[in-house]
Amino acid sequence: MRKAFIQLHISVFLAGFTGILGRLIKLDAAWLVWYRLLLTSVTMIILYSLTKKLLRVPFKDIVKLFGIGLLAAIHWVCFYAAIKVANVSVALVCFSAVGFFTAIFSPFILKMKFDKTELFLGLIVIGAILLIFNFDPQYKTGIILGIISALVISINIILLREFIKKYNPETVLTYQISGGFLMLSAFMPLLVYYFPPEVYLPDTSDFLWLLVLAWLCSVWAFQLTGHALRKLSAFTVNLTFNMEPVYGIILAFIVYHENKLLSKWFYIGFAMIAFALILHMLLLFRQSKRVIEYRK
Repeated sequence: MRKAFIQLHISVFLAGFTGILGRLIKLDAAWLVWYRLLLTSVTMIILYSLTKKLLRVPFKDIVKLFGIGLLAAIHWVCFYAAIKVANVSVALVCFSAVGFFTAIFSPFILKMKFDKTELFLGLIVIGAILLIFNFDPQYKTGIILGIISALVISINIILLREFIKKYNPETVLTYQISGGFLMLSAFMPLLVYYFPPEVYLPDTSDFLWLLVLAWLCSVWAFQLTGHALRKLSAFTVNLTFNMEPVYGIILAFIVYHENKLLSKWFYIGFAMIAFALILHMLLLFRQSKRVIEYRK
């Protein structure tokens, strides 16, 4: 359990760093995600084939994983679009809504009872985001995109966890990312038609940062998350990912000085999210302690 938490927090830190890269890379959101998925899927196929970690998967499961991959692609496009139209901090704080959406969707998808504690903590986060939304209207479009991003990835993680139980993380993630790339490629002509980009090809600097995004923040981070999903619940993983805004926003303050652009309402909302995260962690540790004492 402790190892799973460590792996999860490393992957969360890397996830927080993707926000910085999203602003740094000059490509628009759709093309940024397309190149990320391309580099990541090719790397995974080669790496896991050579290490014999890529397993055979029935066709019906491949189709399902491709669908989950499409959800991941939609999440990233919305997430990076939120960064482009607002800023890193706003996009990351909206990501905190993942815990709320997980608490809502998990009972329907996994056929389980609603957890009142999860709903309460999730509502605190939603309240914080609405507070920022009402008092910082200039970030309206970015917040909407960020919330859509959180909603989609919450469903993605719930569904993905079921496949992690059947196959190793390397196999699941390779099919998911490859499927996401193929599915996004199919929609790219429409995206280009309705949202024509200024730049199609990355320059040298962008390409190097895309490699960092693909190899460090994707391949390695996804593998760590996959292993953590085997030991931790989907809600625990999603709520722990609320640390992504913490890491990412601190980095945004340091690198881009975004702290000068945000109002006091952002900080009040962010403090509410931090409170929900700390409270959840305390409840988890208390629950874990009770389990240990019971076994003794």
